[in-house]
Amino acid sequence: MRPPFAAEPGPGQESVWDYPRPPRIEPDARRVTVRAGEALLAATESACRVLETAGPPTFYIPPEDVVTDFLQQREGGSHCEWKGEAVFYDIVGGPKQAAWAYPDPYAEFAALAGWIAFYPTELICHVGEERVQPQPGEYYGGWITTEIVGPFKGDPNVPDDV
Repeated sequence: MRPPFAAEPGPGQESVWDYPRPPRIEPDARRVTVRAGEALLAATESACRVLETAGPPTFYIPPEDVVTDFLQQREGGSHCEWKGEAVFYDIVGGPKQAAWAYPDPYAEFAALAGWIAFYPTELICHVGEERVQPQPGEYYGGWITTEIVGPFKGDPNVPDDV
């Protein structure tokens, strides 16, 4: 159930408060691009969005549509209760810890094995013709577009226990 502080979606919009928990994977055939300055890091029409309550979608790009020469794996990683162990990537000559992947995710998310997600904070990310805005908070990698309404997890006005 959408909480009372959540924005009401307009026509053609989605509320992140209507997304499920646990999250679900949804294919997205729109053109998705990621750039670091002028360098094209990824371009695809075969992305997947991961939709989870309170967060804007996280876009995952198949590895064959990513210029992996720009990625350098970092030490360490993180754990997601739904997807498993993540690895992080720096952009060679660019932002640090700018992307991540799940090389061997849990069975429910096996479709994302090796797919790359990018933080839009320091990168130029587009869905179709629209430039993505980053999700509030340094930890989160959701992509905010005009079709999504919040408020979003990471926003100081959203309770920590959601």
